[in-house]
Amino acid sequence: MHDYPLQRTDVKIERYKDFSRITIEPGEYYATSDIAVISTLLGSCVAACLYDPHRGLIGMNHFLLSGSPLLNDQPLRESDGGRYGIHAMELLIGDMVAKGTDRTRLRAKVFGGATLMGDRGEPESLNRIGRENCRFIREFLTAEGIPVDAEDLGGEFGRVIHFSNGDFSIYRRKVGANRSASLVRRDRECWQRAIRDQIAVR
Repeated sequence: MHDYPLQRTDVKIERYKDFSRITIEPGEYYATSDIAVISTLLGSCVAACLYDPHRGLIGMNHFLLSGSPLLNDQPLRESDGGRYGIHAMELLIGDMVAKGTDRTRLRAKVFGGATLMGDRGEPESLNRIGRENCRFIREFLTAEGIPVDAEDLGGEFGRVIHFSNGDFSIYRRKVGANRSASLVRRDRECWQRAIRDQIAVR
């Protein structure tokens, strides 16, 4: 088992009266029981939106598998890239447990994992990584016994999502093709950083 660097939690918080809007970037996570909306912009990355309906606690992360070579029949939880995803999930779950929930009460809604450039010449690894992110989050939540109440995974479009405390709604907006190229660049930087982080602690 490897020790991975903590993900950044210096998230952007905007306040209006008693309301907060928290914006998370790749590699970040946030959990709160306050009146709040957690937002992020997704390309190939995945956001797991977890909540405890009894305690009014919500949390979201934003992660991308590292792009390490994967075997098609290998469980992602046993791969190098999958371990990075597990780290991202455990950080969020651990934070929510510290805030008063129990793993057995958590429920999930999951988003992202796009193949933004389709088959228009991007390296195969970039096309594959969105699909692998989708496969990882489904495998992880199934293995952990966390029910999935909603999902919007895959496709060839980015997403802006807003996760609302109170009724645990997700508001999703598709990102048009004019932003796909910038999302691909950001996703590439994200998974390359994930690889560097893992190499640094080996």
